[in-house]
Amino acid sequence: MTVAISRLYFLYVYKNAARPALLIAAVAVAQFVVSLDISVVNVALPAIRADLGFGPSGLQWVVDIYALVLGGFLLLGGRLGDRFGHRSLFLSGLALFALASLGGGLANTPQMLVVARAVQGLGAAAMTPAALAVLSTAFPAGPARARALGIWGAMGGIGGAAGVVLGGVLTEFAGWRWVMFVNIPVVVVGIALVSAAVPRDRHSVHQRSLDLPGAVLVTGGLGFLVLGVVRTHDVGWLSMETLGALLAAVVLLTAFVAVERRTAEPLVRFGLLARREVAAANIFAFLLFGGQFAAFYFVSLYLQTVLGYSAVATGLAFLPFSAGLIAGTVVATRLAGRRPLRMVLTVGGLIAAAGFGWFGLINADGSILVDVLGPIVVTSVGLGLCLAPLAGAATAGAPPEDAGTAAALVNSSRQIGGSIGLAVLSTVAAVRTGEVRAPESLTAGFALGLTLSAVLLLLAVTAALTLLPRTGPTSPARRPDTSTPGGRP
Repeated sequence: MTVAISRLYFLYVYKNAARPALLIAAVAVAQFVVSLDISVVNVALPAIRADLGFGPSGLQWVVDIYALVLGGFLLLGGRLGDRFGHRSLFLSGLALFALASLGGGLANTPQMLVVARAVQGLGAAAMTPAALAVLSTAFPAGPARARALGIWGAMGGIGGAAGVVLGGVLTEFAGWRWVMFVNIPVVVVGIALVSAAVPRDRHSVHQRSLDLPGAVLVTGGLGFLVLGVVRTHDVGWLSMETLGALLAAVVLLTAFVAVERRTAEPLVRFGLLARREVAAANIFAFLLFGGQFAAFYFVSLYLQTVLGYSAVATGLAFLPFSAGLIAGTVVATRLAGRRPLRMVLTVGGLIAAAGFGWFGLINADGSILVDVLGPIVVTSVGLGLCLAPLAGAATAGAPPEDAGTAAALVNSSRQIGGSIGLAVLSTVAAVRTGEVRAPESLTAGFALGLTLSAVLLLLAVTAALTLLPRTGPTSPARRPDTSTPGGRP
């Protein structure tokens, strides 16, 4: 009898000790696969065009539709998690993502692939805020939460860098369809981890109304905003298509604000943005990822069009980014609770800005060691320092019923900031390059875009210095949820 009781006690302790680690792993897997699919198809685009017969302007939709749907539906995904439960939406988003990846890998027409990418965006918009909300409610403020958020943020950066590498390797050695199929085993692991580690949703989450008018308006407004921006690559900023989409975005988002101010249960409580930490996190995320997305774009083109590297070699050149990102994240998590968020974000932002500024010194006869590997390590360390405190500030003080919305807000800022930053800076770089496509003129355009990426980071640092408190870590306005892993005192 004593032996049996001892075994049961051991299993209980083991399960409760392992569950927080499994929960972090589940969220890390989700963040990895969402970020992976932002970049994994880029290198495969020529092979996709040759196989499925895409037209000159249609191929870009393989990339754009994912960003469009993800950016447009993030806020709705956050509120659905608050309404029906984060665990339920987490699992649903993972399952939908896996099915869409299977459909994309089996696509035999351009239309089928574009639809599959759109459904992938829906799955990502469901699981991304749900995953961050799970972390913010499962771990109390302090080192435990900082470590969890650091891993979550690092996996986003690693997923984006891994996408470039995997896209080239899989396309060259297995075929472009495997850039879609590769998601399936990863998502299956994620579903198993969520099922084992994330506590079941409470019944109380079902009592809130959904605010359908607000959901429709904000989803449409963000969708038109992302659509208008990403299409500037093909049609320009002053085209009727671009101006019409941006005007529709302004109208719908203005109507959304008016509706939310009159709704008893709004989709977004504007009081969240009144919190200085939340406002600073969203501004910082918008500017940070605007600079990062654009910089990755310019460096990839510089390596291939100026230095003459292959797609696989270009992907491999980004591997040091993952190492630097992990190093920066480790340092940031060790500083959690010891140094103010303001200080960590400022130092990280300045280091990342220095890396982007170093990138801006590229020249047409440069070397990969000095012009790419050096600045990519500096940049990645700075970004790693930013990601954990950024996520912590984004959810600081949000009550449990708004955790998904707060998570969705910062992820919307990341996605929309990245899309707008890439579109604006690539346009500026193209103007600087001009009609001559010689290596020198191309490098001049890339260098200008990378320098402006550094300027965006400096603006992000200014926002952190202005809005975040000078001393002390973030002080959440709510007590930790002690019913979930890591939430016990």
